[in-house]
Amino acid sequence: MTNYCSYVPQASNKLLQYWIEKLNVRIRITKPRKTKLGDFKVVNKKMYISVNNDLNPYSFLITLTHELAHAFVYLDYKFLVSPHGKEWKHTFKKMMLNFLNTSCFPDDVLRILSKHLISPKASTMSDFKLAYVLNKYNFSNELLLYDINYGSRFSISNGKKFLKGNFLRKRFRCTDLDSGKDYYVHPLTKVELLK
Repeated sequence: MTNYCSYVPQASNKLLQYWIEKLNVRIRITKPRKTKLGDFKVVNKKMYISVNNDLNPYSFLITLTHELAHAFVYLDYKFLVSPHGKEWKHTFKKMMLNFLNTSCFPDDVLRILSKHLISPKASTMSDFKLAYVLNKYNFSNELLLYDINYGSRFSISNGKKFLKGNFLRKRFRCTDLDSGKDYYVHPLTKVELLK
């Protein structure tokens, strides 16, 4: 068995292993990447999937299944269809239905994941409600912009300092404390409160 087993809920292992063997795909667990949770590649006619090693078990299961769906679509269509088109959506949804139970996901994740699967997005991070509930199960207790009060002063990883403003469509308008410029910051940005 590949080394992904300890990263996912135990109840999902048997089916995942079946899919991996059927596809003859190689799974690689990688260091965290800022721009993606996982990926699917074909190199010299061999299929490879990588998944970040810092994901909680529920995020890891969703991400691994997402990438396995790409592998199944590749077997049928090669690269002739859109990466997250109807073929991928149908395949991913069908695969995920196997895990929609309390053996694989807690109730709060199940409720939101069920809605997400009606029309899955290209990334779980694109679905704010799903990304937020999954974030609750992360290994570190990081503070998110969404969780702090309006008017709070905070800093982000690059050292910039902001004042949290109103929520506009998908992001918070935040004012840079040094320049006075407004920026639109994602609600799931990791922040540190300033005194």
